[in-house]
Amino acid sequence: MNRKEFIATISLLPFAGNTMNLNSLYKFQQDLPETDKMPVLFLGHGSPMNAIEENEFVSQFRKRGKELRKPKAILCISAHWETRGTKVTAMNHPRTIHDFGGFPQALFDVEYPAPGSPQLAAETIKLITKAPVEADDHWGLDHGAWSVIKHMYPNADIPVVQLSLDYTKPVKYHYELAQQLAGLRNKGVLIIGSGNVVHNLRKVAWQQLNEPFGWDWAMEANDKIRSLILNGDHKSLIDYSNLGRSLQLSIPTPEHYLPLLYALALQGKNEEAELFNDTTVGGSISMLSLQIA
Repeated sequence: MNRKEFIATISLLPFAGNTMNLNSLYKFQQDLPETDKMPVLFLGHGSPMNAIEENEFVSQFRKRGKELRKPKAILCISAHWETRGTKVTAMNHPRTIHDFGGFPQALFDVEYPAPGSPQLAAETIKLITKAPVEADDHWGLDHGAWSVIKHMYPNADIPVVQLSLDYTKPVKYHYELAQQLAGLRNKGVLIIGSGNVVHNLRKVAWQQLNEPFGWDWAMEANDKIRSLILNGDHKSLIDYSNLGRSLQLSIPTPEHYLPLLYALALQGKNEEAELFNDTTVGGSISMLSLQIA
């Protein structure tokens, strides 16, 4: 970043004087030199209870955390932060948000005190030219982020920043916006999309929430999505509403599906998508996850 770009980026942060300074942002640029390209993850987060339970899904999250090169920072796109316009968390100490109800107290007791990174927020704002991005100092880390990241990095020693989903925009807009984040992969930043490719809570069999079975339409939709991912057919995945009734039932609202597209938008020409946790639970939630590298 040259001096002109640097000053322009700072001007986008209305509370820059309170939470960061020019020296710290410049240090961010120095601390994140060009690196080998980081992978990208999409994680099917499923029930919030996965944050405190031991099962095959969290074992895979933990495995990825051990195998990947330790990132300098994490940028997470969670299904659980929808806003009008696009925002990015820019506080030094994001709070742990317990954005759910009806679960045991042990889940509400979980804290994930990872630091934030106003510097990464500023870099993200600089990269996204498709739309204005607002620096946010109110949100924090919702369970779409911390419930999976805590298994990967239990020491909470990696800065985590969240990017919101603008609920007023069409699907293709999100895919194109995500493409502008590609430069972060070469700065040691791990980009994680967190949602579920099949997610219909009205059809969930609650007594079998983490049991491996799916309704016929959910299995059909999951199979279609899996095939399109492996074939690199991003256009059809963007136009999922035209893929039939099984997709319409599986994606009644887009917020849990969109984080998948944020990950796929960053897939390079010669990069493979490795699938894991390919299980449908509770009838209508797919835990399908992937790593792009």
